[in-house]
Amino acid sequence: MKRLLIVLILVTAVIITACGAPAMESTAPAPADLQRQSIVGGAPQMPAATMAPLAPAEKAADSYNNGNGAVPPIQQDRLVIQNADLALVVKDPKTKMDQMSQMAKTMGGFVVSMNLYQTVAPNGSQVPEGTIVIRVPADRMEEALKDIKADAVDVQNETRSGQDVTQEYVDLNSRLKNLEAAEAQLTKIMQDATKTEDVLNVFNQLVATREQIELIKGQMQYYEQSAAYSAISARLIAEETIQPIQVGGWKPQGEVRDAIQSLINFLQDFVNFLIWSVLYYLPKLLLIGLTIFLPIWLIYLAVRAIRRRMKKDKTPPAAPEPPAAAQ
Repeated sequence: MKRLLIVLILVTAVIITACGAPAMESTAPAPADLQRQSIVGGAPQMPAATMAPLAPAEKAADSYNNGNGAVPPIQQDRLVIQNADLALVVKDPKTKMDQMSQMAKTMGGFVVSMNLYQTVAPNGSQVPEGTIVIRVPADRMEEALKDIKADAVDVQNETRSGQDVTQEYVDLNSRLKNLEAAEAQLTKIMQDATKTEDVLNVFNQLVATREQIELIKGQMQYYEQSAAYSAISARLIAEETIQPIQVGGWKPQGEVRDAIQSLINFLQDFVNFLIWSVLYYLPKLLLIGLTIFLPIWLIYLAVRAIRRRMKKDKTPPAAPEPPAAAQ
């Protein structure tokens, strides 16, 4: 029994050590934001398109040993988050949005989101504008950007960002190895245990360990699947929106249209004012008047009635008239 408790304590310490490693941030990068760049000892070796999978640490340790226990630098991939953000002026935002969507699917990517809406141009007309986010294979990001900007009227903004998240991936890999070792020990202990209480205790720890293992495997798989794609966000602006305003070119039809539109706007505002006055402001004023002035008026009437009664009580009675003389 004491031996079993000692083994349980040791396994629990291993689990706590694995869980105490630096955890990856919960806000993991979006899919396809990652691109791999192979390095050895921190120096770039080959382009992303020819990268090999992440080399396990134990494979390098087993294949090399210089006699004093030192292990050489491990060849590993770099996971780099890459995004591109564009603001394009195009002739037709709806058509351009469809073209970008079809391009992403042709390249093996997908569309994350699309939004098409109406905006007002300087001349007062309604023009379409939209935003779209697509993901394409990382090794074809440059090709995708080139195709997107090929038929654009103007590129108002282009921003690219990158973030190296290799350390988070390596930390996950280390935590996974520790948890798998703890899982193996717990499994062996549960098989050797004879008491029901001991079996239940080990089983609970084993369930918690396996849950953490599955979470870490899911996060690592998420990184690996996302490494092959890059995100491209584009704001599509209609060409009419940036057209210069004509100065000195008087157009009667335009003035008539603007005048009619202004008149309609005034009538709408005036009718809205009447509706609000009758249905909202007038009842409020009546309610305020009744609440404030009605009690004052009632008090005034009561005071006036009291004064009249007091004045009537103070008035002396009239003297009786003398009897008339006999004729």
